[in-house]
Amino acid sequence: MRIDVKTLPVNEILEDIANTLDADLKFKSGELKVTIPESLGEGYIRGVSFDSGMGIITYNCKFFEDVEIHFSLNTVHPLKFIFCSEGSVEHCFQKDSKIHKIDTYQNIVVSSSGYDGHILYFKKDVSTHVSSLEIIRSVFAHRSNYDFKDLDPKLKQIFKDAVSEKQFFYQGNYSIRAADLMDEINTKDYTGFLRNLFLEGKAFEMLVIQIAQYEDDANGDNLPKILRKSDIEKVDYVAKRIQGDLSTNMSVESLAKEAGTNVNKLQEGFKYVYNLTVNKYMQHVKLEAAKEMLAFSEKNISEIVTAIGLNNRSYFSKIFKEKYGVSPKYFLKSKKSMKEEEVEEEQD
Repeated sequence: MRIDVKTLPVNEILEDIANTLDADLKFKSGELKVTIPESLGEGYIRGVSFDSGMGIITYNCKFFEDVEIHFSLNTVHPLKFIFCSEGSVEHCFQKDSKIHKIDTYQNIVVSSSGYDGHILYFKKDVSTHVSSLEIIRSVFAHRSNYDFKDLDPKLKQIFKDAVSEKQFFYQGNYSIRAADLMDEINTKDYTGFLRNLFLEGKAFEMLVIQIAQYEDDANGDNLPKILRKSDIEKVDYVAKRIQGDLSTNMSVESLAKEAGTNVNKLQEGFKYVYNLTVNKYMQHVKLEAAKEMLAFSEKNISEIVTAIGLNNRSYFSKIFKEKYGVSPKYFLKSKKSMKEEEVEEEQD
């Protein structure tokens, strides 16, 4: 199946896709969502445009046949930062037969020259989760970009190339930082105005992560010698294992064994991905969960301490205050005060 996209910005791209698929198109808080018809596959494609000239498209779907999306605008194409967190997708420039495969946890940065377009290939029966940051540089240039100070010279040139004089292609090493960010975008339950603000913030965060990844590679980062895709997948497995079992205090040794790696390689992976040791990451996840429970649940502090696998309330209070600057008790007290104020306002 071929889908032709001949419009900009992102919102209009989604309309073209929906028309070709003869699919439902829903609009909510600036975000458009195309649900894949059951006869063609499953999942969705959604996107949103921002006044900054940036937009984000998320492909979270599986097609029952091979699908090609041809971006063939008769104008300058956006600068694209494309990241795959599940499955794989392929890319090529319309006037170039060379195809680039983007595997899980990989990204590409692409800019076509002139009006040359792009093609994305989705293989049938492959569950794929891909995000594409689309930057219309002529609009993005109106922001206070501070002349892209301290940005890698090649990227700086590409960002300033508003009329797309030069073709640019870069394929990155494996990373799960952006994958975690994509998960956050899918799981955070904001609606309306807050959802739109949240998405724009995450779009900029994604851009920062992908630029940092590019600069790490450009500076001769030794990641390929230390961490392969399989190693990154093991880090991801352990991170999700920790997130899914907060009440247990697992040892690094047992986690490494369960993931099929050794302690040193696992620690290297966590240092690269999260800039934390495994134990520090575990503590971070537990404290974030505790903060969420304090803010949104009716659990008391003792119940929360048990829920995150700690048996010492004093120790919990100590590490919570070190991380957030206030004690759990003060945090709870502030929450109660806010609720009381809300009740008083409602009564007034």
